[in-house]
Amino acid sequence: MTEHTRTDGLPELAEPQVLERARPRNERMAATKVECNACPILCQIAEGRAGACDRYANQGGVLIRVDPVVLLRKTVDEGRAPLVQFSGRVVQDTGEPAQDVSQAPDWDGDLLRADEVFVTGIGSSTTYPDYKPAPFIVGSSAQGVDMVTVVTEGIFSYCSLKVKIDTDRYLGPEQANVRCKGEVVGHVTTAEYGSQMLSLGGVHHLTGGSKKEGRVTLEVMEQLGNKHAVELAIDGGSQIVIAAGQAPIVNGVTEQRMRVGCGSATVGIFAKQLYGQVDEVVVVDDHITGVLTEHQAGRCLDMRPSGIVMRGRKSTPGRYFQVASPGTGWGGTDIADPLSVIEGWDVKLAWPGLRLLMTSTTGEHAAWYVLDEQLVPREQPMPVGAQAVVARIGENCEPSLTTVLFLGGAGGSLRAGATENPVLLTRAIKNALVNVTCGGAPAYVWPGGGITVMVDVMRMPDRSFGTVPTPAIVAPIEFSMRRADYAVLGGHVKAVRPLEEVLRTGAWHNDGAPTRRFWAGANPANPWPIGHKPQLG
Repeated sequence: MTEHTRTDGLPELAEPQVLERARPRNERMAATKVECNACPILCQIAEGRAGACDRYANQGGVLIRVDPVVLLRKTVDEGRAPLVQFSGRVVQDTGEPAQDVSQAPDWDGDLLRADEVFVTGIGSSTTYPDYKPAPFIVGSSAQGVDMVTVVTEGIFSYCSLKVKIDTDRYLGPEQANVRCKGEVVGHVTTAEYGSQMLSLGGVHHLTGGSKKEGRVTLEVMEQLGNKHAVELAIDGGSQIVIAAGQAPIVNGVTEQRMRVGCGSATVGIFAKQLYGQVDEVVVVDDHITGVLTEHQAGRCLDMRPSGIVMRGRKSTPGRYFQVASPGTGWGGTDIADPLSVIEGWDVKLAWPGLRLLMTSTTGEHAAWYVLDEQLVPREQPMPVGAQAVVARIGENCEPSLTTVLFLGGAGGSLRAGATENPVLLTRAIKNALVNVTCGGAPAYVWPGGGITVMVDVMRMPDRSFGTVPTPAIVAPIEFSMRRADYAVLGGHVKAVRPLEEVLRTGAWHNDGAPTRRFWAGANPANPWPIGHKPQLG
């Protein structure tokens, strides 16, 4: 014991004898059944059947993790068998057949280097009930430095999804309930620049409501985390279909473009290109509608005032709030006729023949008008020059996408799988000594207490998330650090196993361990997890 681990004044005690699996709670349980200790549900699983989560099964009286543990490689050899059976494990009688590890051509020198292979928490099994080391504590070498990666599947009750939906369309009022199958699973939160935002899941929906609310919330989180589509309804707003990395569908219409900017920004960006093509431009926007000749950009171009009189509340010259109500029409408003945002024209300033371009912040809506002798706008075909600028606005709009971020609190009991003194792991992360990843993807660690991580599910391998019916989300998490730092923070150093041994035999334990491993290619957009600094807030 070092000075760094002697923090609580506890005397040295003999290690207690710990059972790999607790005695069954029900003595009358059939002898052919296995009680699963992998979560608090404690399923009693008959032979040949799986538990309630479908993640663990009883095969011949042995509790196994049904899915293979996922290993990342920088490059995956197409000729290499992706699914490999661990040595000494029962052979699963269901699912895709796996190549025996003794026949797998895996033992080249590159494979045993930490800068080529990374063991993820996907399919690894769990530390629950939290007194035992993580299922995989992998020792490896990277650039001549001894490293350790603690690998587990975390059971997250305190978790949520932050969903960014790139659209100008009005999805619903802030704080409005978001529903799936009639159950409240989240709410609309603060809109961001060009995007509507949802907060889904969370402990109050998972555990604080009815059982059905918890089940539906869990289903939504698992489906979105695994990049599948989910249909949601927003109180007082829209029906949407969203999936990570895909364009959102709002009221049956697939979104195409994310706005280039607000109405004011659009006026400023394209003012020089519009100069000479138009006499006035109105960029209709739910938040800030821009008017070119009043805007500072138009004034700097010495444009003649048009005399336009706008509806809404004037903020600063050329910038108007609340020209219409939110909706799914022009610029995220509820209007179909853009002229409805114009109250009139100042007869002292406006003139017959004035050329007026009205457009939205994406260029998807655009119309061309010319004032007649009574100063009434009359729609006419849009000239080629104006069409080119509207097309340029559209060109500068990025594709409309849905982004799903998983947010989870890893500062609880799962830390016991890494160390007997969990606060030292938290401190080591905050001191940038430990890199935190989820399925090998970089995880942003929020500032403040605990280990609150956030990760883009699109950076994670497919099928990274599972569930347990407590209800809670199961998500992979890995902690990578120097071996010397692991010893200092009171890590389970006796449980560290070389990468080569891990590749041959799998987890250190038998009860509920995965029987196979699966090779997956690393996401080239992600930094390699080992030897990389954590993303700290």
